[in-house]
Amino acid sequence: MKLYSIQDKTKLKPVSNIKFDLEKEIQVLFEKNLEELFNLQFVKSEFSIKSFRIDTLGYDSENKSFVIIEYKKDRNFSVIDQGYTYMSLMLNNKSDFILEYNENCGGLLKRDDIDWTQSKVIFVSPHFTEYQKHSINFKDVPFELWEVKKYENNMIGLVQHKTTSDESISTISDDKSNVVNQVSKEVKVYTEEYHFKKNVRRDEKVVDLYNELKDRILNLGEVEIIPRKEYIGFRKKRPFCDVVFYTDHLRILVNLKKGQLDDPKNLTKDMSSQGHWGNGDYELRLSPNDELDYVMFLITQSYKKQD
Repeated sequence: MKLYSIQDKTKLKPVSNIKFDLEKEIQVLFEKNLEELFNLQFVKSEFSIKSFRIDTLGYDSENKSFVIIEYKKDRNFSVIDQGYTYMSLMLNNKSDFILEYNENCGGLLKRDDIDWTQSKVIFVSPHFTEYQKHSINFKDVPFELWEVKKYENNMIGLVQHKTTSDESISTISDDKSNVVNQVSKEVKVYTEEYHFKKNVRRDEKVVDLYNELKDRILNLGEVEIIPRKEYIGFRKKRPFCDVVFYTDHLRILVNLKKGQLDDPKNLTKDMSSQGHWGNGDYELRLSPNDELDYVMFLITQSYKKQD
């Protein structure tokens, strides 16, 4: 990623890249900003379990799942080997992870409170080789690669290398297959396609409606689509809208607190005192023949507040 600063309104000047001196520098930077960067709660630094040491343990309160974060300055490591080793370590020692959270965060989590299917490992490095990026290019690998760069003027750049393949990791057969299969039985990577096919009775018009709504939402500007187990989330800096699929309609959750939404038509339902999937206190039903303009009026209010 190249960065430029604007000089004299029209002239571009390259912003110089500065090397990180130590791996620890990256770790401290991320641990101090986990919520801002990944919307995660910091749990523990240098978490030791068995004969392993996890750089950073985080907790995703939205998904109710643990996230392992590893930082690398060198290029000589296997993402697949280390990733599945850590995932297997977590799944075989669940009580240790829960205990660590409760002791460090003052929580009262129990084993059944955690959605282990949404566990993942995040690798952070100034550079990933093409081999490393290719090694996770499977639709169901529960790892993320984030490349971080430091620039002059105290600027940081962060880019995720995303999976583009529809192939499954289960097609690989080698000595690591037992660990891969063990993890894959419990940990799932959720996609938009998963929600499209989840209900075999679903009206195809609902998928078309979702795609039309998605296009409208993406036109708002900076938007990240994050498929979850029960819904598809749309995020700016924070989640602003979630979509739940039903057989013949969509349920839209608008992430605003009770009293913050201007809804003159009173189409939304107050969910502030009810348990529900997704974020926010407002829910509305959207069917294929409904008008999207008013729905976007509601969603846009939440989008603008998530800075």
